[in-house]
Amino acid sequence: MTPAQFKPLKIQAGDASLTVHIAGSGHPLVLCHSLLADRTSFDRVAPALAVTFQVIAVDLPGFGASPAVTGGLAAVADRVAAAVRALELREPPIMLGNGYGGFVTLQAAIRHPGIAQRLVLADCGACFSEPGRAAFRGMAANAQEGGLAAVADVAMRRLFAPEYQAQHPELITQRKERFLALDRATFLQACEALAALDLRPELASVQVPALVIVGEMDEATPPAMSRELAAGLPQARLATLPGCAHVPQLQEPEQFLAAIGEFIGLPRPA
Repeated sequence: MTPAQFKPLKIQAGDASLTVHIAGSGHPLVLCHSLLADRTSFDRVAPALAVTFQVIAVDLPGFGASPAVTGGLAAVADRVAAAVRALELREPPIMLGNGYGGFVTLQAAIRHPGIAQRLVLADCGACFSEPGRAAFRGMAANAQEGGLAAVADVAMRRLFAPEYQAQHPELITQRKERFLALDRATFLQACEALAALDLRPELASVQVPALVIVGEMDEATPPAMSRELAAGLPQARLATLPGCAHVPQLQEPEQFLAAIGEFIGLPRPA
């Protein structure tokens, strides 16, 4: 079977725009990427998903061809929700977010009930610990002074465990290049938003099934955050992925697909 070809589409929602990349047919599945790894972090799973689903891979505001927004995480979530509505999908999508994209997805579900049929929240949470908040403040300060290059190595450490980096130098070089292409103002705003984030009081309002998954070696959003998130959502289950860090769909695509398959309705391999 020939892999699906993803086609870019600029969505206009009022005076705002967002670029998505679409392939496949079937039930709509929206993919929202991490802060440290752009839309291409789904490249190892998106073609397989597009065999069954209409996959909509988002360039979040400030990434790729999508203009940046001001107003913090809520404004990002509102723009994503507006784009989903503007697509006039035949049914509410499954929304899958990784890292920063998971926080955006969760915020969209809180602020826009009915925007999604179900959620996959990968390596995120509802609130960072104080050390986690301090890490974002530190990255922002260093990036403000020295640009994204000053935090690129830290970013890679947050994405992948050191052992994995040593075994996959070409991938790390590629991911570092993608990170350095990010709009610095978007990065700084996101760090500020994540350092202040606390969605715990609003979790009970999310009345759709959710799958919370986390890499057991995730240093950026440690497993304790996912456990807290799953416990706070009314209809959530938790899955931990052995050996994975912050971007399991990039590190271990087959394991990632197996973990989400039953929940999203992905057919089992023959």
